[in-house]
Amino acid sequence: MAESEKKQSKQIAATSMMKKIMADHFLGLDQESKDGSRKIAWCTSVGPAELLHALGFDVYYPENHGAMLGATRMATELIPAANAMGYSPDICSYLTADIGAYVKGCTPLTKAYGIEKVPKADVLVYNTNQCRDVQDWFAYYAREWNVPLVGIHTHRNIQAVEDYHIADLVSQMKSMIPVLEEVSGVKFDIDRLREVVALSLECTKLWREVLECGAAVPAPLTFFDATIHMGPAVVLRGLPQAVEYYKILLAELKDRIANKVAAIEGEKHRIYWDGMPIWGKLRDLSNQFSSLKTNVVASTYCSSWIFDAFDPKSPFESMARAYTELFIVRDDSYKEAYMEAWIKKFSIDGIIFHDAKTCPNNSNSRYMMPQRMRDRLNLPVLVVNGDLNDLRCYSEEQAKTNIEAFVEQLDEKVG
Repeated sequence: MAESEKKQSKQIAATSMMKKIMADHFLGLDQESKDGSRKIAWCTSVGPAELLHALGFDVYYPENHGAMLGATRMATELIPAANAMGYSPDICSYLTADIGAYVKGCTPLTKAYGIEKVPKADVLVYNTNQCRDVQDWFAYYAREWNVPLVGIHTHRNIQAVEDYHIADLVSQMKSMIPVLEEVSGVKFDIDRLREVVALSLECTKLWREVLECGAAVPAPLTFFDATIHMGPAVVLRGLPQAVEYYKILLAELKDRIANKVAAIEGEKHRIYWDGMPIWGKLRDLSNQFSSLKTNVVASTYCSSWIFDAFDPKSPFESMARAYTELFIVRDDSYKEAYMEAWIKKFSIDGIIFHDAKTCPNNSNSRYMMPQRMRDRLNLPVLVVNGDLNDLRCYSEEQAKTNIEAFVEQLDEKVG
């Protein structure tokens, strides 16, 4: 590899703290799984985690494990094991990689933390706001372990979030409480839920501020940084550790902005990334963009953990609204307006859409959105074909060549 292609973005000092609290999270889950001191609930990443914490559960997020399988490049070797069981190669590769890892008896947690296996669930709780795959994914483990499976079925492809959407989801959440009380042995307490929702609100406000630091010129962080530092917002939402971490990270980023410290030295171009990360190629892509003096400063994906609607005064209603206002739940007219606002705020000069083979719900390039956004904003667009986890769907040479040509196009436009 040429020396220019090895160039990396400037490292964030708070990363060491983030790694410590993430390690503590997984090691704590492992210990509790072994000694049974606390009940463990599996939850989808944008599911009702606040309700689970309020009922005394420790919460595990298998999508986070799926991303780890992708980032460590274990996923591609494990997916065929799930395919052989009958799971289609076209469905979510988080699902197939995770179930494949379970069947094969392996996990990236072993190398990272010395943990032998993922924690067994006492109950599995999903929200279909992302896709139906999460329900089927959790149903596998419910059958495997003979434990309860409960969930929320969210309205999808909506333009505006209406009162009847909220009323329906509140009813569904409340209907889960008797099952969760029975499993946890804890009586539901509305005041405890308010406390957890207040922590989630503080976390999400700080996470928004972290991401909005990318609007500074030059930007003090990249999309690739954000995919790593969003970890606490995903797995520690509703807990004080996430709040404390983002206060420290935000202070560092604000200091960078004040001193004009750029994540990408000599930043020339600013890109918006729509769609999932390509987990197994994050480092390679980060280095390529850095070598091209191009910063991916904003994304749809990392903004998925901004939940402005949380309100401890109305915990159920605000949770229902927060988890339904998500980008992935909305129709194309909403998505295009949302993207336009971020693109203008972040001074974007090019848009990249990742078409993830096994994640149609997080791929927005299949029904002419790139062309509409190109015409709407007069910005160059590029579609990169790949997948979140299955690297057999990704041509590294093709992507590399296309990105280089795309940046050359941006150079010509500036020139």
